[in-house]
Amino acid sequence: MRAAVLTQQGAPLEQQELPDPEPAPGQIALTVRACGVCRTDLHLRDSEIDAPRLPLVLGHQIVGISDDGRRLGVPWLGWTCGECRFCRSNRENLCIRSRFTGRDIDGGYAQRTVADERYCFALPEGLSDEQAAPLLCGGLIGYRALTLAGDGKRLGLYGFGSAAHMICQLAVHQGREVYAFVRPGDERTTAFARSLGATWAGPSTEAAPEPLEAAIIFAADGSLVPQALRALDRGGVVVCAGIHMSEIPAFSYDDLWQERSIRSVANLTRGDAEAFLALAPQVPLRTTVTTYPLERAEDALSDLRAGRFEGSAVVVP
Repeated sequence: MRAAVLTQQGAPLEQQELPDPEPAPGQIALTVRACGVCRTDLHLRDSEIDAPRLPLVLGHQIVGISDDGRRLGVPWLGWTCGECRFCRSNRENLCIRSRFTGRDIDGGYAQRTVADERYCFALPEGLSDEQAAPLLCGGLIGYRALTLAGDGKRLGLYGFGSAAHMICQLAVHQGREVYAFVRPGDERTTAFARSLGATWAGPSTEAAPEPLEAAIIFAADGSLVPQALRALDRGGVVVCAGIHMSEIPAFSYDDLWQERSIRSVANLTRGDAEAFLALAPQVPLRTTVTTYPLERAEDALSDLRAGRFEGSAVVVP
């Protein structure tokens, strides 16, 4: 099979011919139809988070066809032990021995892959393979972040990429007001957010026009945390939805006082996947995608780094 392989962090992906992976007991072999491109892939490629092993096939938003003809989705969380205190308390997203697709387990920037059957999910009808792929990380992690943000009406989204463009639609469907904060001067993304139902969209350097009841930070910029805190109403929460973030600057206790809070999101659970994938057709949620052939997987990462597309990028083997 052909695959785009990370052989050295900080270096471009290499196109290689590899043996087809053989499923171990409990695994399913899949022919990859599409694989979403996530900022976590970019963090791994750029050495911002460690890769436990190399060489490695990136990609953890996999849409594949099993050998018995089922269309299945494979997310970031690829394996859990089922035995640790977190697994036993319905917090498998915090499993101490967890393994992740495209980091510990070879992922979907390839023509074939294998995955733990417990972490493969049926996908909604009505979405193409390319449109379904971003649901499997941006959508799922975004959904978990939205859940942890509570049910406040006025919601700020900082960083309007793959995850935010889906969660904006879901939040509007739930009757919330969405305030989208984008890079200063990025009029294209401002217009994109408004087209998806945002009540307001503007630069992250501006104050929110109304006090927010919750904010989700999808961007990897730690300086947004104090900004989001200052945008909150009393009792509001800032949810940091990324796996990596730059250093958070010091801020005044006054910004946190009056029962404001900050929390992070780690990974997902199978319950998140089942709930979100059932909800997506009811919205109905539509993803905006830019596709890349497998041999241009490195270009997809470069374009993500530079912000050259709206919504999500998807690699198609």
